[in-house]
Amino acid sequence: MSLRVLDPGIQCTVQAAARDGLRHAGVPACGPADPVSMALANRLVGKPVAAPCLEITFGPACFRFESRTQIALTGARATARVGGVERPFHTTISLKAGDMLELGPASAGARIYLAVSGDLPADPFLGSASTYLPAGFGGHEGRALRKGDHLRIASMDGLPQLETPHALRLPVSASYALRAVEGPDWPPGTHRLTNAVYRVTPRLSRMGAEIDGDFPSFPDAGPKPSAAVFPGTLQVTPQGRGFLLLPDGQTTGGYRHLLQVIRADRHLMGQLRPGDSLRFLMCTQDQAEAALRAKQVLLETWMPDFRL
Repeated sequence: MSLRVLDPGIQCTVQAAARDGLRHAGVPACGPADPVSMALANRLVGKPVAAPCLEITFGPACFRFESRTQIALTGARATARVGGVERPFHTTISLKAGDMLELGPASAGARIYLAVSGDLPADPFLGSASTYLPAGFGGHEGRALRKGDHLRIASMDGLPQLETPHALRLPVSASYALRAVEGPDWPPGTHRLTNAVYRVTPRLSRMGAEIDGDFPSFPDAGPKPSAAVFPGTLQVTPQGRGFLLLPDGQTTGGYRHLLQVIRADRHLMGQLRPGDSLRFLMCTQDQAEAALRAKQVLLETWMPDFRL
């Protein structure tokens, strides 16, 4: 079978597993911005949770399927229509040859995940098939999909009809609270962050999100020697702007490393969009580890092969 891209939207890429263990060589994690949503989509079509999947930013988008198949949609809130009939997210959807999937613009959240029951072609590189746009490798020719692209997919049909358990569905909204631990440059005695509300600016990509608000000032506001940074790192520039790093973010940085979003909440960052409000809930390392264990146990009830 094949999938033809009629409209990729603002940005549509093939994403799969993250590239682990290569940060010392300057290679970011890559992978889905919202790995939980991608895993749920793949689970609905009987695929491994890290199998290649389409990550659609904001929408609208449109695809035509040229033989029978089954798909699933998760992530940002949007309308989905097949043959003009609205179809739900978080369920297995059966398609006939020639069916066209039309996705409307996301009304909340930033990224929609489209999983297909057959194998989605992708170019593996350094242990992952995920697209890394800044360097142009992985995914589909190392680039975002374009109108007219034709992806050949091994045909697969006859899967059972599944629905995501309600306890595992991401509550997409315009307001987020992310738990975080103090970073290496956390100013001693500061409490402002726990009460402040921040806002996501239009400067948003898979590399990171600019955050506007009242951040602590530093006596020495100049750059410091570069040090390791990770997805979930919140850096503050000398001008007082915050940058929250996402999967394609750099591996080192010289801005102040103010805090680190905990691993259990990092998947939420992939749904941030311009204008969303954001709060940081500071916690201890022990609390961060307990939160990770609790969320991992919950997700394993339906996706035993998934790891945050």
